[in-house]
Amino acid sequence: MLSTAVILAAGKGTRMWPFTEVRNKCAIPVANVPNVLLLARALHEIGVSRLVVIVGYQEQSVRHALRQIEPRPAFVVQEPNSGTAGAALAGLRLCSDERHVLLIYGDVVSTADVLADFVVAWEQSGASAGVLYDEVHPAESGDWYAVHVHGDRCVRIVGHEAGATHRWCGAAILPTNICEVLEANPGRMLSVPVGGMPPLEPDLAESINDLGAEIIAVHAEGFVVDMDKPWHILEANTRMAGHLCSSITADVIDATATVDDSAEVAGRLVIGPRSRIGKRVQIEGNVIVGPDTVITNGAILRGSNLVGDKTSIQDYCLIGANSVVGSGCVVGHCAEMDGVLMDGAYLYHYCEISGVVGLSVDIGAATVCGTLRFDDGIAEHRIRGRHERPLSDANGTFFGDYCRTGVNVITMPGTKIGAYSCVGGGIVVYEDLPSRTLLLLKQDTVARPWGPERYGW
Repeated sequence: MLSTAVILAAGKGTRMWPFTEVRNKCAIPVANVPNVLLLARALHEIGVSRLVVIVGYQEQSVRHALRQIEPRPAFVVQEPNSGTAGAALAGLRLCSDERHVLLIYGDVVSTADVLADFVVAWEQSGASAGVLYDEVHPAESGDWYAVHVHGDRCVRIVGHEAGATHRWCGAAILPTNICEVLEANPGRMLSVPVGGMPPLEPDLAESINDLGAEIIAVHAEGFVVDMDKPWHILEANTRMAGHLCSSITADVIDATATVDDSAEVAGRLVIGPRSRIGKRVQIEGNVIVGPDTVITNGAILRGSNLVGDKTSIQDYCLIGANSVVGSGCVVGHCAEMDGVLMDGAYLYHYCEISGVVGLSVDIGAATVCGTLRFDDGIAEHRIRGRHERPLSDANGTFFGDYCRTGVNVITMPGTKIGAYSCVGGGIVVYEDLPSRTLLLLKQDTVARPWGPERYGW
């Protein structure tokens, strides 16, 4: 059984803007837990006792997320411009006492079951190495590393190949003698389609290709989400919320928690200490609630919801199915939320929010997210200058951490509000707003004399 894993959590994650202004993308919350911590827990669950974590950009967010993991991980700071091959090499050098290591990117979102199946399949195969893969939609095949599979063997990993059917899931089981291959990395991905234009950085995938050993390709039977762009936060949280809530087979209500007799519950509940489900609440599926949270006065939860600690959900608000609400949040009077609400966010008075709301975001009264275009189409996003139309979750709004909106703000489908930015009242946001920007409405007014004489007095 594998006992050591290397987690790569050093990259800048620029495609994930605006959510990487204040954290490494591996520390983005999934099911109210930083993903790198979810991943570490899953690895421990399958028998991994030793973690090596490669850090770099916003490294403190990764270290903080893993501060309570025991035994303590070994942290290695990646050398600048060394790419994913350099990150892997830095980690594997600490594991020379092992024959094989599980290496995984810290932004991979999956379950312990998927990782356990991967390890078991590799062990049973007798292969020198293994890669985890799943299917990719043809429209998105060029966004990922493709895996060429023959039988159950990986023939090659190819970078961003249009028309590919199989995607590398960012997890590999590697022999530690791959260090020699990593040291001889060519400094760019060689396995690319014609005109593929690989960046000049050492790529781990190319060293896996150069390993010269038998590599088993293991198909992921459960979900695997690579959090690369903002809409992947929605996909990851939706998948994880559904997974966790569907596993509930009976109510687990702490002795200090209460559920009012007037609440209508059509599902199973997991409720933490001192939390309260109050009067006229409607819950339409399985729900997990943390400690010291109040859900009361006609609030509606559509089901498969996760709610954090010390949160208030009340006064006839609506939480959409598979939505995740963080800790210390307020969802109040007739507000509607569909998506992900990170810790400390505040929604009130007739808001209609769909998308991702970052840390401590203050949403002004009657702020509304447009989600449906007049042409019923998918919003186009600009990611590092590239035009993209995601297959799902494209039409949400993405509010960066610590931003604010005034009253009666409207956001058009797919817009992003940068971290530390403010949108003044009454503005319709048609384009992405850069971080650290104040956007105010400038209006022309006309003042004329008026009074009783206008009515014939």
